[in-house]
Amino acid sequence: MPTEIRATGEAKDMTLDELAQFVEDARKAGVPGDRSVRAEVSFSGKIKEAFIALSEDDD
Repeated sequence: MPTEIRATGEAKDMTLDELAQFVEDARKAGVPGDRSVRAEVSFSGKIKEAFIALSEDDD
């Protein structure tokens, strides 16, 4: 069973639509809204990947 939800940008950097889908997936999985999101960003500051733990134990 996965311990986190991970999303990546299809064209290297994430778009707003991809980020919105990530948030929707996390909410459907029951992740509370106050859970911290981790991200990998490019040197230009754009989001490449986003991650969120499914449980507090993995936070």
